Amino acid sequence: MSHTAQIRSHRKPRRTAQTTMAMRAGVAGGVLSTLAVAGASGSANAAEPVTQTLELPTLTADLAAQVAQSADATQQAAANYQLRAERDAAAAEAAKEAKADLAEAKKKAAAKKKAAEDARKAAAERAARTADRPDLTAGASTATTASAPASGSVATVIAFLKAQVGDAYVMGATGPNAWDCSSLVQAAFKQVGVDLPRVSQAQSTVGTDIPLSQVQVGDILYWGGKGSAYHTGVYIGNGQYLDAANPSKGVVIQDLSGYPASGAVRVL
Repeated sequence: MSHTAQIRSHRKPRRTAQTTMAMRAGVAGGVLSTLAVAGASGSANAAEPVTQTLELPTLTADLAAQVAQSADATQQAAANYQLRAERDAAAAEAAKEAKADLAEAKKKAAAKKKAAEDARKAAAERAARTADRPDLTAGASTATTASAPASGSVATVIAFLKAQVGDAYVMGATGPNAWDCSSLVQAAFKQVGVDLPRVSQAQSTVGTDIPLSQVQVGDILYWGGKGSAYHTGVYIGNGQYLDAANPSKGVVIQDLSGYPASGAVRVL
């Protein structure tokens, strides 16, 4: 035996079972720690996002713009369709009204033509008639007289007046489709050769004064004072007269009882 074998510091320590297990545990722990660190590093590397630029906001904005444009285009198309439909409806209504107006104009033209033809026939039938007529200048000034007709017919005057029923009233108008009161009376008597003054005041002073109780068909009625009348019409019988009344009525037939005249004169 060596002389140092009894010295404790020189003895090789004996390993126990606990020591062996502890060492093994330490080694295993170190290995596991190494694996854990490596795994964590790998996980960290795996979790690291790949850098890539996606222009999603731009794409989303473009899509929204496209949707908005599509909606606007659809709305505009609908508006255009509705406008076209409204225009078509208006055109159809205008065509309908124009057709009705044309028919009415033709009807009135035919009536006026017939009235003119009746006037010519009446004049021809009375061409040889030379009966004396009352002096139309009696009681009137030279400026407001009506010339005596070479021939005349009350029926022709009334026919002309009735052919104008429905025409418009327009102050200062002289026909053929719009009149004021005195221009209508003047035009009616012109059909039989009687030249009346143009205005109501003067028309109230021509011919022979007739009491309203003795008024006859064809007599001129006036409203207001003689020489200052503001309206004229023609008596057509049965308590009625015909006149260009006002803008709301136009040329109409009215009852004398509803608007009694101030006076009457006779020129036929």
